Amino acid sequence: MLTTWLTEAKKIVIFTGAGMSTESGVPDFRSSRGLWQGKKPEALASVDAMDHNREAFIDFYRMRIEGLQGVRPHKGYDVLAAWEKELPITSIITQNTDGLHEQAGSEVVLPLHGSIQRLYCVACGQRYDVARYITNEPYCSCGGFIRPAVVLFGEMLNTDTLALAERHTKEADLFLVLGSSLVVSPANLFPKIAKECGAKLVIVNHDETPLDPLADLVIQDQSIGTFLEETNRALQA
Repeated sequence: MLTTWLTEAKKIVIFTGAGMSTESGVPDFRSSRGLWQGKKPEALASVDAMDHNREAFIDFYRMRIEGLQGVRPHKGYDVLAAWEKELPITSIITQNTDGLHEQAGSEVVLPLHGSIQRLYCVACGQRYDVARYITNEPYCSCGGFIRPAVVLFGEMLNTDTLALAERHTKEADLFLVLGSSLVVSPANLFPKIAKECGAKLVIVNHDETPLDPLADLVIQDQSIGTFLEETNRALQA
């Protein structure tokens, strides 16, 4: 069924959430072992924290950046990068900020919440490598503060990224969700939009999601990496 949809689709959108990353060893945010466990996000990852609780802000993002240094994309990421060259994938819309899609070679990535793999100065805009946080050098040569290029609590999502993601979603005839709980707005609106515009909706996630009743296919009994590898083998058969 899915292989037929993949081969017959004219425009495919992939949508990934934390479950895609956790299989590579990246911690999620909201589970019992997630990054927010026992913490208040607003105290660590917000505009207010950046402005008024900067030491805690820097420590939190240094911890996250250091934690990603040894992480490598699992084979499912490789499958998606290969599919970009073989299938009409118009975009990979992701809720993740870890940059694993790009690391695996994907080029049509739309990171809704920005990227923790890029830093920039809030004063002059100069870009910096993440090493500046690892070595605890969070200030620019101009004196401005260097921050991660992620969307903080209290900030709006990038309007250009949102608009492009919405356009591709409306044009898709197959929308494949990988590892998202689909509870965070506005990101969880995209599968609804795709379905309303006539796309086939496939949801692959460890747990149930609120949009499962809308889906044409729901898969919960496989890891995402295994699912993508097996689907790819079926495509090549």
